[in-house]
Amino acid sequence: MRLVIVSNRLPFTVDLANGKLRYRHSAGGLATGLSSYLERRPESAVGGSSYLWLGWPGADVPPEHQEEVREYAQQCHAAPVFLSEDSVERFYHGFCNKTIWPLFHYFSMIVHYEDEDWLEYQRVNRQFADEICSVLEPDDQIWIHDYQLMLVPQMVRERFPDASIGFFLHIPFPSYELFRLLPHPWRTELVNGLLGASLIGFHTHDYTRDFLTSVLRTVGYEHSLGALALPDRIVKVDTFPMGIDYERFAGAAANDTTTGGVDEIHKLCDGRKLIFSVDRLDYTKGLLNRLRGYELFLERHPEWHEKVVFLMSVAPSRVDVADYQEMKQEIEQTVGRIIGAYGNVRWTPLIYQYRNLGFDEIVPLYKACDIAMITPLRDGMNLVAKEFVASRTDGTGVLILSEMAGAVKEMGEALVINPFHVDDFVWALERAMKMPVEEQQRRMHMMQERLQRYDVTRWAGDFVHGMVLTGRTEADRRVRVLSGKAQEQMVEAWRGAERRAAEAARRCVADAAADGLELAVEHPTDPAAVRGPPARRDAGAEGLFTRVALPRRGSGTRVGACAGAARRSCWLHAQHRCAGARGQ
Repeated sequence: MRLVIVSNRLPFTVDLANGKLRYRHSAGGLATGLSSYLERRPESAVGGSSYLWLGWPGADVPPEHQEEVREYAQQCHAAPVFLSEDSVERFYHGFCNKTIWPLFHYFSMIVHYEDEDWLEYQRVNRQFADEICSVLEPDDQIWIHDYQLMLVPQMVRERFPDASIGFFLHIPFPSYELFRLLPHPWRTELVNGLLGASLIGFHTHDYTRDFLTSVLRTVGYEHSLGALALPDRIVKVDTFPMGIDYERFAGAAANDTTTGGVDEIHKLCDGRKLIFSVDRLDYTKGLLNRLRGYELFLERHPEWHEKVVFLMSVAPSRVDVADYQEMKQEIEQTVGRIIGAYGNVRWTPLIYQYRNLGFDEIVPLYKACDIAMITPLRDGMNLVAKEFVASRTDGTGVLILSEMAGAVKEMGEALVINPFHVDDFVWALERAMKMPVEEQQRRMHMMQERLQRYDVTRWAGDFVHGMVLTGRTEADRRVRVLSGKAQEQMVEAWRGAERRAAEAARRCVADAAADGLELAVEHPTDPAAVRGPPARRDAGAEGLFTRVALPRRGSGTRVGACAGAARRSCWLHAQHRCAGARGQ
C-alpha cells in the first residue's frame, strides 16, 4: 500500500538560470509539514513508508529540461506535473488567487469571475487527474490537497470507481451565503468534485459545518454525523486541525546556537519589551490593521514610549501583482508615519523588514520576543502561532491571536482579539505588557501540552487512517448502479408487472361475476374513505405483484388488487347476493 500525495506544489522548487536548473526546498506550511511527516513515517504506519508526491515544480520548465527534472524528482519520491507560463497565469494567478482565495477568505468584493480562468482551472485539474491515473497502482491511498485541485477527486473517481481518495482543504470553507456567489454551474461542479473523495477534511468544525450546508443547498445531500449517503457510496466529512513538527521547534529553541541568537537580540533591544510578528504579504493577514493597532497603543499609552519595540517581518509574495505592490506601498507608508511620529534618536518604536526569514533566524526571534502578535483577518489555521508556542521552552511569553484564525480553536489561552477593531489591539497589548510571569507560564504550558500531543505526525496519521477506514466501509456497503441494458430490462419488467396487475384485476372481476357475485370497482381518491383494510403488499418486492382475496361463503368482503410500484390501488367491493355461491 502506497501513499500518493497530490498538491499544487512539489516539496522542492525549480529555478532556471543561465540554462541551468537549481533546486531548493519549497516554503509554506503544507510542504514543510508533510515533509516532516514523511521523514518520520515508520514502516509500521498505515500504508507503510512508501509514498509518491505529485505536483508542479514551480516554474515553466522547457521540454529539453523536463527529463532532468523527472530524474531529480524520482530521487525525492516525486513526480512533476509540468504547466506552461500561460496556464499558470490563468489557473493559479487567475481562478485560484482571484476567485477562490478571496471568496473563501470572505473578501467577496474583490472576487473576479472570468470564464477563461474557470476553463483553465478545469483543464489543469484534468491534467493532474491524468497524471495520477498514469502512475496509480492497486491499493494506493490518494491524498489530494487544497483549493487548487478541488475537481481532481471526482475526475479520478470516474476512471477508478473503487479508489481510496482523500481530500484536505487548508483554507477556510466559507458559509453558503458566500459560496453561492459563484455561478451555479461552477459551485455545483466544485461540490461534486470534492464529493469524489472518500474522506474530506477541514481544519475546524466551523469549516466542516459550512461545507455540509453547501452540499445540502447545492446538490441536495443531507448528512448523518458527517456521513453523506451518495447513490453509490458513502463520503465521510470530518475535522482534522493541522499541527506542526513540535519537536523540531522545541529542540531548535533549546540548542546553543539559538541561545546565542537570543542573547544578541536581547542586547539590541536594550531591556525593552519586544513584540514580534511574521507573515507573508497578503490582504488576509491584516498587516495594516496590526500597524494601526500598535499606533493607537502608542498614542494612548505614552508611558510605554522608549520601553517597547515592534519587529514586523513581511515575506514577499506575488510581487508581480499590482494589488500586492499597492498594499506593500501602503504598509511602508504606515511604518514611516509611526516611526516619524513617535521615534527619536534614542528609540525606534518599529522595525520593519521585507524579506524571508530562514528557520535559524525565526526560532531565536520566537524565543526572544515577549509578545507574538498573530492577527490575520481570516486564516484557515495559522501555523506561525503554533511555532511560537513550541519555541517557548521556558514557558514565558504572551500570544495575541486573532479570533478569525483556525488555530484559535486549539489555543484559547491566548489573548484573543477581533482584528477588525483597533481598540482590541490596545487592550491586548496593555494586558500582555503587564501579565505576570506565573500567568504567562500557566497559559503557555496548557497550549504546549495540547500542541505537542496533536502534532503534524498525529494529524497526517489520523487522516490517512481515516482514509483506510472509510475505504473499508465503502467496500462493505458499495452499491452497483444499474445502467445500459440491465437498467432497460428492469424498467421493462416493472412496466410489465404493472400491466399484469391490472389484467389480474380484470380477470378477478370476470371470474367473480361468473360465480354469481355482483362487484363494484372503486378508485377512491382518499384511501381513508374505503371501508376495511387495504389489500396487503409485499414490502420486500416493493408491491410489484398482485394479491387477491376472494369472498368466503356467506360473508361480505373486498377483493383487492394492488400495483404498488405504480402508486395506485384498485379496490373491488363484492356483495354476496346468492346464498349458494361458491367460495374461492
